[in-house]
Amino acid sequence: MSYSTLSNGSKVTSAVAAVIEDASGRVLLCRQAGGHRLWGLPGGKIRAAESPVHAVIRDIREETGLETEVVELIGMYQLTGDGCGQTTPDLFVSVFRGRLDGGGPALNAPGRISGLAWHSPDALPEPLTATTRTAIADAAAGRTGVIREVERDSEPDIVEA
Repeated sequence: MSYSTLSNGSKVTSAVAAVIEDASGRVLLCRQAGGHRLWGLPGGKIRAAESPVHAVIRDIREETGLETEVVELIGMYQLTGDGCGQTTPDLFVSVFRGRLDGGGPALNAPGRISGLAWHSPDALPEPLTATTRTAIADAAAGRTGVIREVERDSEPDIVEA
């Protein structure tokens, strides 16, 4: 796991994600297997000595069983705040636009995610991560190279399986 320390002494975790669209413009989302079972973009934490591009390709392969072509950087998002009522380190997420090579995705990491589904950017499921919501809006608007600070949402209800 990759951690950095900000100038104010707080820790930040580095992660990656990708906005992947199908032919009809729907976005691929993963539902977390634990915790609040939030919907989010496919991706994960960057391992030590791993580049963001390699990390997103690896994580998408682990979650969907498919290879991904990284097309461009949509943006870099610093997720801040303690939306879940506890001290949570900031999360710095590099979000790419990706394209799947091959067939449809299959749930490949059931311990980490409980589902994969395509959703219209205009009808996203809840609960959804704040970074996912912001990155999809940027991608839909055709933005690239965005740098944003995103505040965590307040704690959602834990959804039953």
